[in-house]
Amino acid sequence: MSKLLLHSPHFTSIHGRTLSSLLILSSPHFTLSPLPALPFHRPSSLFLSPPPSPLRSFHRRTFSVRAFDSSEEETKGKAVGPEVNKIDDGGETFASLREDYPTGEFQFEEFSWWRKFTVKLKLLIAFPWERVRKGTVLTMKLRGQISDQLKSRFSSGLSLPQICENIVKATYDPRISGIYLHVETLSCGWGKVEEIRRHILDFKQSGKFIVAYAPACREKEYYLASACEEIFAPPSAYFSLLGLTVQASFLRGVLDKIGIEPQVVRIGKYKSAGDQLTRTTMSEENCEMLTALLNNIYGDWLDKVSSAQGKTREDLENFINEGVFQVERLKEEGWITKICYDDEVISMLSERLGMQKDKNLPMVDYRKYSRVRKWTLGLSGGKDQIALIRASGSISRVRSPLSVPSSGITAEQFIEKIRSVRESKRYKAAIIRIDSPGGDALASDLMWREIRLLAASKPVIASMSDVAASGGYYMAMAAGTIVAENLTLTGSIGVVTGKFNLGNLYEKIGFNKEIISRGRYAELLAAENRPFRPDEAELFAKSAQNAYKQFRDKAAFSRSMPVEKMEEFAQGRVWTGKDAASRGLIDAIGGLSRAIAIAKLKANIPQDRRVTVVELSRPSPSLPEILSGIGNTLVGVDRTLKVLLEELTFSDGVQARMDGIIFQRLEGYAYANPIFTLLKDYLSSL
Repeated sequence: MSKLLLHSPHFTSIHGRTLSSLLILSSPHFTLSPLPALPFHRPSSLFLSPPPSPLRSFHRRTFSVRAFDSSEEETKGKAVGPEVNKIDDGGETFASLREDYPTGEFQFEEFSWWRKFTVKLKLLIAFPWERVRKGTVLTMKLRGQISDQLKSRFSSGLSLPQICENIVKATYDPRISGIYLHVETLSCGWGKVEEIRRHILDFKQSGKFIVAYAPACREKEYYLASACEEIFAPPSAYFSLLGLTVQASFLRGVLDKIGIEPQVVRIGKYKSAGDQLTRTTMSEENCEMLTALLNNIYGDWLDKVSSAQGKTREDLENFINEGVFQVERLKEEGWITKICYDDEVISMLSERLGMQKDKNLPMVDYRKYSRVRKWTLGLSGGKDQIALIRASGSISRVRSPLSVPSSGITAEQFIEKIRSVRESKRYKAAIIRIDSPGGDALASDLMWREIRLLAASKPVIASMSDVAASGGYYMAMAAGTIVAENLTLTGSIGVVTGKFNLGNLYEKIGFNKEIISRGRYAELLAAENRPFRPDEAELFAKSAQNAYKQFRDKAAFSRSMPVEKMEEFAQGRVWTGKDAASRGLIDAIGGLSRAIAIAKLKANIPQDRRVTVVELSRPSPSLPEILSGIGNTLVGVDRTLKVLLEELTFSDGVQARMDGIIFQRLEGYAYANPIFTLLKDYLSSL
């Protein structure tokens, strides 16, 4: 299991029902779950940015919803779905490329005089909280985590859909003169950064200004700021444009010292999650995969940033290799516009807008401007409706009563939304917006089935954000068309299974466990105090192989691809969106706007006709959110409060987080073991 670090913390996950559970892993994350479950795991959360790429697409015929036959003999050598046109490329056969998918690119159009008049009337009757002075500057502080979910007023943090909506509203709002961005250290993937960057470039078509202030800036932040017209930084700014790295961490040495033997079966040569437990060095396959990901990310960053700044790729690469950290050098060589403090930037903007010196520059922040309705600005949609269902976070089957609605994907609630869209005649198409590294296998399969049923009745487009791998990809492959960003992390079709043998640890600490059982394999998951017997190890490996075949064959069926071809692209390998597109794992490169354009095409809606995108995942304020919002306002204890509420709530598991690893422990099982808690505490203290 590789821990990938690109200038920002990367969290690997370990979910364990018991120490004797099945390890379900996806590079570089693994989970512990019962043996019968189909395993998924989380891909490496590489935090790098995808620049735009050629908007190409793959054509697949509409598939039928039928029972899935996982028999290898019957599917071997055959496409597991409808045939597609094939082309041969140097011996490799891929799905044929199509150029007829609409790009969904933004085109700014001036409002007609009548539309301008109606907007003025709407502004006159706007609610008090929608009132904004003419000539106001929209300010947004982009830092920390950015969620792909909508946020309620009680929630803290930034929301990608609300950031993008604010930029669109500011584009047409006659009261907004420009945007002033504060860009600091971001803790999100590059799919979200690319979406925001695309909206910045779209905003510039309006002729209004957009400038960035960057007091702390690394590669990701600079990629975002470079899309603005000007970049300002204080004299003491922290600039760290030094390049990107990938790191892999290994626990085998630690486990040996405390007497724990990991017994791991890896299905897929790129499945590196098990390596973190069983190896002390990186495998050749893992090194190959991580190197390819890093090359894609770094190459795209060099190309897009150098182009935005009017430099060559060689100029940027040479500058990085010099190890420049002085802000003065950045100014001298044209990488930033000016060295000045925040108040000086505001004064400069006031002067440009013709403000009197004794007058303050009118500004509206992100949170307040989010309350301005699109209807007020004449941006409401048309009669045709497209449903948008957001699926963000880890996948689980059920949610505890007090858990926060936006904390993950719950299969029960997600399926309810899918069924409501399928049964409704209001919606012409549906978009599933996915930002998930995976999770519960059964939940993923149940959602896959419901999405396929929906796709049989109306067009369904999957739109990938930062990551849609393992269980996240399982959901996406049920859609008729898959759209991803260039550097979305996806794929990860593979399985690693295993358990911990704690016999030596028990002996060291004087702990003893005796088991009375009936049934040849009854102790398979219960006896963590000894290694597998040969017959147990064989059954364990067969179960893992069967789980992998189910995942791989369903992927082949969903993507209309022969099993042998899917096997080449599976084996636990994580792909960027660009590489996944060239291998037929996704259909088109782009963001949510392109997914909407494709949905209109599939639903026979003219591209120039406005549609209403109906958010079905809008969060309602819950008790934890209300209390955490109040706590954040009063004493800043929102995070602590959420943890306490989760601890007091009955759920399938309680997560205890350490640096990069999540431990999950089920309380209600007879084989739940206190030694797992001791192990968690020990590792947490390292």
